[in-house]
This record gives sequence, C-alpha cells and structure tokens, in this order.
Amino acid sequence: MSVTNCMVQFYLLCVPTIAQSLLLAAMSFDRYAAICNPLHYMSVMTFKLQLYIAAYCWASGVLTALLAFAFLHPLVFCLANVINHFYCDIAPIIELSCSDTSIVELVVSLDSMFVFFSPFVFIIGTYVSILRTILRIPSGCGRQKAFSTCSSHLSVVFVYYGTLTAIYLYSPGKHSLNANKFLSLLYIVVTPLFNPIIYSLRNQDIKRAIRKCVLGKVTGFT
Repeated sequence: MSVTNCMVQFYLLCVPTIAQSLLLAAMSFDRYAAICNPLHYMSVMTFKLQLYIAAYCWASGVLTALLAFAFLHPLVFCLANVINHFYCDIAPIIELSCSDTSIVELVVSLDSMFVFFSPFVFIIGTYVSILRTILRIPSGCGRQKAFSTCSSHLSVVFVYYGTLTAIYLYSPGKHSLNANKFLSLLYIVVTPLFNPIIYSLRNQDIKRAIRKCVLGKVTGFT
C-alpha cells in the first residue's frame, strides 16, 4: 500500500468515527427533548431538523477529517514501511514518520478535543438535565420508564467515548501501540457489533423471540 492510499484509508475511517460521536450527541438531545419537554417534542424534533442534524454531523466528519489529512499528508517517511496496527491509524502513521511531528500531534490533539470532547460535554449536560427531570417524576414506574429510554444510549456512549479518549486525547508517542490496537478494536469492531444488540434489547418483540429461542433450546436439550 502506498503512503497516499494509507492516508486515504485513514481519512475514510476517520469520517464515520467523527460523525458517530456527533450523532451520539444528537441522540442525547433527542432524549432531552423527549423527557424534559415531552409536550413540545413533536414540534421541536421535526423531520426537517433531523435532516439538518444528520447533514451537520456528516459534513463535520468530512471537513474535520480533511483537516487532519491535510497535516498528515506532507509527512516524510524514510525506511520503515510496516505499520504496527490493523489499519492506517494516526498513531502508527506518526510513529513511522521521520519528520518533525510535533505540530501534527498538537493539531490532532486539538482537533480531537473539539470533535470528541465537546460532544461528550454536551451529552453530560443534557443528561444532567434529564436526571433532574427524572428525579422529579413522582411515580417509581415513571422514573424507571424514563430512565430505560436512556440506558442503551448511555451504554454506547461510555464504551465509545471511553476508548476514543484513551486513544486520541493523548499524544500518540506516549502510549503503547499494542494498547492502541486493542482499544481501536473496541470502537471499530466491538462497539458497532454491540450497538444493534444494545438498542434491540429494549424491543419487547426481540426480547420475546430471544426468550423463546433460549427456552426452546433448553427444553430440547433436557
């Protein structure tokens, strides 16, 4: 693989990663509107607004990844040509370069803080308001129902942002590339794999189908 193709691979992987972090923030706003302002939800979360939010998330992913690509592309690579990773990620690319990468690391760190840290702060802010609203609900059943609408989203947020924080908010040269590979697998493979499972477990029909499948196997085995 040429250096240019490696950079393109990094760019194509970076765009959906950034878009997903912003989409998670958008989902937290959706839950904020549904729980904190339920009577105005339909007037706030219109189809037009949803299209705008989705377009903004993907456009931000394209432009932000392009900024990182613009700083990575001029790097000079000497003799080493084997990447200690599963794909062309930021850390192994910088590790192989024989150029001065201090500016690139600074830009990537600032870029990552804006792209990943800002949405995470927004998510925390929305969930603080959601928690206050849930605690004011008089019935325990109502509180449990309101919280159950957020549990799936929160699970994905903690796994996704936890791994991204460990990878991108620190200088690539300061942590083990083996740990980087393991953490990358979490948000590249494990998180997308568990996303449909986590969100589907709230569906009663899927719960019944899983229960029926498990009981059927147990009954057949016994």
